[in-house]
Amino acid sequence: MVRKSISYPPLGKAGSPRTEESALVSPVMQGDKSWPKISIVTPSYNQGQFLEETIRSVLEQGYPNLEYIIIDGGSSDNSVEIIKKYEKHLAYWVSEHDRGQSHAINKGFVHATGTLLGWLNSDDRLMPAALQMVAGMYMSHPDAGAFVGAGEFVDRRDKVLLRKEPQEVTLSSLYDWLDLFHFMQPSCFFTCAAWQDAGGLDESIHTAMDLDLWLKIARKFRFERTNALLSRSIVHGKAKTTEYRYLADIDAAFVIMRHGGQDQARRQIEKIAAKLALYDRWLSPVTGTALFRAILPYLKRLIGFEKKLQAMYPRWLSK
Repeated sequence: MVRKSISYPPLGKAGSPRTEESALVSPVMQGDKSWPKISIVTPSYNQGQFLEETIRSVLEQGYPNLEYIIIDGGSSDNSVEIIKKYEKHLAYWVSEHDRGQSHAINKGFVHATGTLLGWLNSDDRLMPAALQMVAGMYMSHPDAGAFVGAGEFVDRRDKVLLRKEPQEVTLSSLYDWLDLFHFMQPSCFFTCAAWQDAGGLDESIHTAMDLDLWLKIARKFRFERTNALLSRSIVHGKAKTTEYRYLADIDAAFVIMRHGGQDQARRQIEKIAAKLALYDRWLSPVTGTALFRAILPYLKRLIGFEKKLQAMYPRWLSK
């Protein structure tokens, strides 16, 4: 069949989406059923520098049964302007204060009606034909609850830093997440039934909320995997897992412990403690000086690190 597809101007160029005629073969599955609806949620906050490329990577999939939702946390940069540029192609969007990434994703999926669900952060991208690949996996394995593919970490120039192909995913294997790192979050999609059974994301978890979800899904559902490349993630200094690397690992260890992996979690926490002890030994000749103690309050204010941690982990740091 012939279907109107959307073509967008190059990134950084002004202009509105233009419509072009293109040939698109409508996928037909057993019983003459069309592709299942896929709902994608993008949570975003002050990520205007990446957001447009993320949006386009979804809309330019050419997937015939897509529901795209954007939840912005009240950005003060150009994010809202970018969202409005594409709003006629969105099922829903909002820009308002929220309680963090987990809350934003949960808010988005309240409006989702798809059979398959996934979220794509505003510094991630889907690769071409990723949604067709996921839908095909679902059609071939309708009894599975989640579907994972390969992913890549790239720098700002799109140079590939690491390619990650998915490991076998079971409840017990997920206990070794910090050693194996089974798959990349934007390369994972799950059924609406699995999401509802898991009860959504735990909003008290700030970095390892995805691992918590995978563990809940793995208790009842099977994960299907492919080595096909589904997504790319940009590595940059403001990404939570980059800026708060050790806190992210500790968060993951606590999640694993909560789900029954006490031995594995303890082993990971001991590794982190050993690293920090080594770093402390290296830095102690500097941090123990009177000069360092004198400038420390100014360094804290300059970096703003304590305020950031207080915002992310109020219960930990208020004690």
